[in-house]
Order: sequence, then structure tokens, then C-alpha cells
Amino acid sequence: MRKLKFLTCCLFLLPFFGNAQYTEMINTNRPGVSQGAFGVGINVLQFESGISYGKEKHSLLNTEATTIGWDYSARYGFWREELEVSIIGSFQSNSVTNNTTNTPIESKFSNFRSNTIGAKYLVYDPYRKMELEGPNLYSYHANNRFQWKDLIPAISIYAGANFDFADNPFTPEAESMISPKVVLSTQNNWIGGFVFVTNIIADRIGTDFPTYGYIVTLTHATNRYFSVFLENQGFKSDFYADQILRGGAAALITNNLHVDASVALNFKDTPSIFQGRIGVAYRFDMHDKDEFIEEKGKAGREKRKEEKGKKKDKKKKKNKRKDGFIDEDGGDDGGDGGNN
Repeated sequence: MRKLKFLTCCLFLLPFFGNAQYTEMINTNRPGVSQGAFGVGINVLQFESGISYGKEKHSLLNTEATTIGWDYSARYGFWREELEVSIIGSFQSNSVTNNTTNTPIESKFSNFRSNTIGAKYLVYDPYRKMELEGPNLYSYHANNRFQWKDLIPAISIYAGANFDFADNPFTPEAESMISPKVVLSTQNNWIGGFVFVTNIIADRIGTDFPTYGYIVTLTHATNRYFSVFLENQGFKSDFYADQILRGGAAALITNNLHVDASVALNFKDTPSIFQGRIGVAYRFDMHDKDEFIEEKGKAGREKRKEEKGKKKDKKKKKNKRKDGFIDEDGGDDGGDGGNN
């Protein structure tokens, strides 16, 4: 097996990010396959899907294959801004021609490549702190140039369960199996419309064929409605190893609708892969108010204490009687207004 290499940076399409998980514009993992650190936001239900068409050629087996695939995901944010649950999967159909005989033999098979149910949680968000600090009011250049703190990424953890079916040619195990998957995601939002995402992945943990890999994605928003991306994925296991390079573009049709197109290829001939892919993402936005992620640490405790004090003052004002006296018990004593 070849060692995993860093071939290039890659892109993750996120037209805009605020300090909360929720954004005015759709936040999607397409058209790449990496997971950003941020979720969709509380009470947001989002569907992402695409179809692909590709060609594969295996030099050792002397086979050629035409592939048609469907990938899908459903994402939902609830309880806290940091939390997102999801179902992510793909289905593929292969038409294979075996050229080892005088008369080529064709065969077809199809199955799910993956089906994973999991949850992602944002454990660190540096952009929340930056927002609280505010911009430099005395220097335009200080607010629009690279700073070392821009290298500090947002970090999230994803944990899920793979559901593999028996007699599946796309998975290593012969029997049906449930296995864990863990992903460490980081995300940098840089000045100039650049977003850099990395994923470190441990998949099918505890099975006879665990897979370890990475994805790096770099996205550049050329304007509010159009983005381009480049992505490199590498993975390794005793069942299959590869490195895949992807590139493409995406367009924002409305704040809740996004379309994209991309191509993918690899760097070996066992098999060689070339694939085209188009997709769409749409969200049902039921987010009813802006909810920013609660600040952690000492600053967060002081802020919560201050907010608690404001609530108490507000309650006292409510309980104040028209005659200027305050009912200590917060209720009406049923008297005559204090006049004897």
C-alpha cells in the first residue's frame, strides 16, 4: 500500500459563516465530501443529494466499468447550536466488462456503498471570541489582513455507526455489520472568501478491515452567489486504498437552495477513476430566532451572571405596585392599596 500523501488543499462550500451555527444562507457540505465543523442550526432540516456518472478501468484485472451513483444526506440541528444529527449514505450501480476472455463478459451489480447515522458537535469556535472582541475601529488594514490567530480553526467531533449489508461487493465484510465511525473536523474561515476544511477519519473501527484517511478541502467564494473548490481525499485499508482529487463549482440560487457540479479522478490504474457529479442542497428553515453559541470559560460565567442580574431587576419592576410599594412575595396581598 502506498503511503498517504498530501496532494493539495481542498474546498468546502460554505457561502457564509456567522458566529452561530445558523446562517442566513444555506450551509452545505457539497460539492465536496468533507464535513465542515459547523452544523445547520437549531430547527433547520436540510437535504443534500447528487448523482454521478463515471468510468473505471483496472489494468491488472483487465476490466472496464461504467458506474452510476446516488449520494444523499439529511441533516438536522436541535437542542443546542453546536449539535447536528445526520444520515449520510450512497448507492452505486456498476456495469462491468471483463476483457480477459476472447468474448468480453458483461455483468452488473448494485448496492449501498455506505449508510451512516451519526451526530456532530462543535467543541471549539474561535470566531465567537473574535466577534465579542469586535473590529479594530482605528485601522481598516488591521481588519482586512492575515493574522496569526486566523490559523486557529473551529473544531468539531463526529461519531456515527455504519450499517453494512451482507454480500455487498462495495464493503469488506461478507455478513451484515454495524461498525463505528469517528471524524475530527477543523475549519478556517479566511479573509477573501476562503474556507479551509480538514477531516481526519477512522472508519469501520473494530472490524477486520478498518479504514483510516483524511480529506482536505479549500473553497473560494468569488462572490455572494458563486464558489469554486478543490479537494483531496486519501484513505487506506487492507480492503482498498486510494487518493482522489476533486474540483468543481457551486451556485446559490436562493438562500435555501444550492446547486453544484464537480469532477473526480485518482492517480492509479487499479482501478483508474474518472467521475462527473451534479447535485443539489435544500433546507427547510424553521429557525425562529438568532441563537449564538454560549461563550465558555470565565467570560461566559460573568456574562451569564450579568444576564441573570438583569432578569432579577426586571422581575422586581414587574412586582412593583402602583402606589410605589414592592410586594416582597411577588404577589397581590388582596388589600386596599396600603391605605388603612
